[in-house]
Amino acid sequence: MNTTIGKYLFFIASFAFWMFLALFTSRLIVDNLTSGHHYSNAVFSLHYLKNSGAAFSLLQNAREFLIIVSIVATTFLFTYVHNHVRSINMISVSFIALLSAGIMSNCHERIVLGYVRDYIHLNFMSFPIFNVADIFITIGVIALVAILLFYKGR
Repeated sequence: MNTTIGKYLFFIASFAFWMFLALFTSRLIVDNLTSGHHYSNAVFSLHYLKNSGAAFSLLQNAREFLIIVSIVATTFLFTYVHNHVRSINMISVSFIALLSAGIMSNCHERIVLGYVRDYIHLNFMSFPIFNVADIFITIGVIALVAILLFYKGR
């Protein structure tokens, strides 16, 4: 198979998988939390929170703006993959798919629900409640920055 087509297919399949996983996990956890189930240990606990803003509760009630920013960011990432598909490595493709899926999972919830479902609370430090899509975004950004800083040109 042509490596360019393979990278495209891998990117789309990865994006779809990660997005499905983030949305499925959110629904599963929130459904359990709202039906009375609770979970807590020394590291984290599950608490359901409707977040009408962005990370760290910034931009509260700026739903339309956050939707537009999410769509623009994802369009940029997809365009980047399209324009650099021949030269980009599979590790970068993987992390761009993870980042894009995290962004669009939160965007999907904003469009469909009007808010983002957050539910993971760290018990060992003071940190805002977050969700699986936020983890995908964080991992994607950190990995891509590391790739840009340490592996550019190799």
